[in-house]
Amino acid sequence: MTTRWLKYLAVLLSLAMLAAACGSDGTTDAGGGDSGSSGDSEAEAEEPAEEEVVAAGTEAEGDVDTEVAEIEETSVYGGDLVVGLEAEATGLRPWEDSCSSPCLNMMVAVFDKLVEFRADGTYGGWLAESFESNDDFTEWTFKLREGVTFHNGVPFNAQSVADMFPIHQAGSQSAGIVGSAKILSVTAADEYTVVYTLGAPHSAFPAFVERAQIGFMFEPGEAAANPDGFSAAPIGTGPFMVETRDLDNETIMVRNPNYWMSDGDGNQLPYLDSISFRPIPDEGTRLDSLLSGTINAMQTLRQGTIRDTRDANDGDLTLFEFQGNNVGGGMFNSSTPPFDDVRVRRGLTMMNNQEAVIESLGGTGISLPGTQWFSPDSVWYSEKVAAAWPPFDYEGGQAVLSEYINDAARSDGKAVGEPIEFELSCPPDPTLIAAMQVLEQLWSSSGLATVNLTNYDQQTHIDYALGAPPDFEGEHGAHCWRWSSDQDPSTELNRQFAPDTPATAIANGLGEAGAEGTPLFTPTNFFNYYDHELFGNLAAAIQTDSFDERYALYEAVMLKVAEDVPLWYSGHTATLIATQANVVGLSGWTLPDGSLGVGHPAAEGRWGQVFIQQ
Repeated sequence: MTTRWLKYLAVLLSLAMLAAACGSDGTTDAGGGDSGSSGDSEAEAEEPAEEEVVAAGTEAEGDVDTEVAEIEETSVYGGDLVVGLEAEATGLRPWEDSCSSPCLNMMVAVFDKLVEFRADGTYGGWLAESFESNDDFTEWTFKLREGVTFHNGVPFNAQSVADMFPIHQAGSQSAGIVGSAKILSVTAADEYTVVYTLGAPHSAFPAFVERAQIGFMFEPGEAAANPDGFSAAPIGTGPFMVETRDLDNETIMVRNPNYWMSDGDGNQLPYLDSISFRPIPDEGTRLDSLLSGTINAMQTLRQGTIRDTRDANDGDLTLFEFQGNNVGGGMFNSSTPPFDDVRVRRGLTMMNNQEAVIESLGGTGISLPGTQWFSPDSVWYSEKVAAAWPPFDYEGGQAVLSEYINDAARSDGKAVGEPIEFELSCPPDPTLIAAMQVLEQLWSSSGLATVNLTNYDQQTHIDYALGAPPDFEGEHGAHCWRWSSDQDPSTELNRQFAPDTPATAIANGLGEAGAEGTPLFTPTNFFNYYDHELFGNLAAAIQTDSFDERYALYEAVMLKVAEDVPLWYSGHTATLIATQANVVGLSGWTLPDGSLGVGHPAAEGRWGQVFIQQ
């Protein structure tokens, strides 16, 4: 791996990484309780006080993350671990199935990655022993580990990785990543050397092969021969193999007896005999199941549940908490009236009482209000962006929204003066429902909006926003969501702000940028918002490894988001994996080279080195 890359990553991430959060879906905008924010009181009509801007690198209030440290306990073989998840994973195909925190807990038990995230903010080899780029970052070479086999006995080698590439090119989740990562080809230089050739410089490429869509290594022969069956019976090289999968009930995985990795003392991993994942969508039921011993571990991305778990813990639980860049909120479908007009998006955002929403989530004192994709303790945080984000100003928001409503050319086709009408959707978790009720009260009580609240299970919620091929334009209106992670900013921003449809890509001269002439677009641009200058800044940010240059470009991106507001924020997301006290290993696992891993970001556990003390 290049020394330049290692030093760069250490600088940009080590300040936030030991206790930073990743994210995927959950603590979106939520609010609940009494918002006191209907717009009727004099206090709400007052000009909001000017807030002090927090400097980058400042520890966020409530940031009480569990320390990542080497494990001192002696490991023990055996035991069956049962993990309660906030939602089911409808499929376990990295290239095809949308996957958030619950799903990633399952996938990482089955699939190994090419690289992993260290606690110091750098990337280290996992199935790749080493990796490096050429001088202009257009070619990345990975030297693979020898002697690794898939669960079905097929050897893992460079050709395996090359054979995955056509599947990645066609996958609904991976195709956009292939495009944003600029991958032109994946070739086997020899049996254990694989080369990624890129169509443009990409200084942050290792971050892309750490994530599920193109970094999780699956058996390509079986995936191509039986893609539907692979969803329920995936084949990887990971520490556990799927034994049974009863959708919406339980997925049982058993120890891989031929796993390639050993611990520092030479003991073959994993330690557990089995690990089972049970979807328990109700937050209270999941916590009760842990407290009663029905399950051994649970994950949550709900601030209220974190507070409840803290209160319920009498010493019998270990709490693995994590908070970082990930920020809750929601998005507007900017391809659909009335959200195709920035006045609607800005007006509603100004009418969002973030503090009330955070309170309804149980996050008061835990979560800071968000102004951007980066937390105040991140090296990417920008004071300029914080000052530019539309502040809570109820009367000001009403005035902006009224401009649209009284415009004879308004895009929704309604009569002048008639309130806008839209759907506000979120999963049916009680705290999220309460949050949506806060927003519904804020927006509806203005007399300028008719808001229809709906809720869907988490997977349907994601698919609803994703939409259907070929354009993947979701039909949602306003949709709760979560944004960002502590990975390199390009891993999230480049795929979510790429052209939203093939037509958008072609209209902006990107029609031939994808593989085999496929337009460069991404289905994960959930808000269907595209700005060509913003996208150009994202492209420029991965052509250099200069932190100062990249910081300026990402700051410009966030300033544009603050101007066009395709989304809104509530607070930064704290996450939790809670286990019985005898479950050890989530915060102290190591990479094959012995370096300390990142721990448990975004309630995503790495289970291959977990054991149960007797």
